[in-house]
Amino acid sequence: MKSALRFLACAALCLGIGYVSGLSTRPSIPTWYAGLAKPSWTPPNIAFPIVWTTLYFLMAVSLWLLWDRTAASAQRSKAIGLFFAQLVLNALWSPVFFAWHLIWPALAIILGMIVFVVLTIRTAWDINRPAALLLVPYLMWISYASTLNAGIGIMNPR
Repeated sequence: MKSALRFLACAALCLGIGYVSGLSTRPSIPTWYAGLAKPSWTPPNIAFPIVWTTLYFLMAVSLWLLWDRTAASAQRSKAIGLFFAQLVLNALWSPVFFAWHLIWPALAIILGMIVFVVLTIRTAWDINRPAALLLVPYLMWISYASTLNAGIGIMNPR
C-alpha cells in the first residue's frame, strides 16, 4: 500500500506539473505561437500534448523507482534532489515561453533542464539504472525542444 501511495504521489506531482504547464501554454497556441516563424523541424501542435503526457508519466515512474525502489543513501538523495531541480525548471519553462513570450530566457531555462537531467541520469545510473533510463526519452525531447526554442528566437528577432 505504501508503495502504491508513493507511486500515486509521483504521478500526481509530475502529471500535475504537466497539467499546470498546459494551462499556461494553451491560450498562446492559437494567438502568439501561431504567429511565430518556426523551424522546419517543428512538429504539428497535436504532437506536444501526446509526447509531454508520455514523458511526465515516465518521469513519475523514474522518481518512484528512486524513492520507493532504491535503498536510502546519499546518492539516492542527490539523484532525487537533482530530479526536483530539473522539475522546477520544467515548471518554469512554459509560463516563461508561452505566457510571458520570453524566448531567450526560456532557452536558458531549457538548457538548465538539460544539464540537470543529465546530472540526474548520471547520478541515478549506479543506484537504479531503470530510473536513469526512463529519463533518456525526456532528455532527448528537451534537447530537441531546445533547438525549436533557439530556432524560434533566431527567426523572430524583436
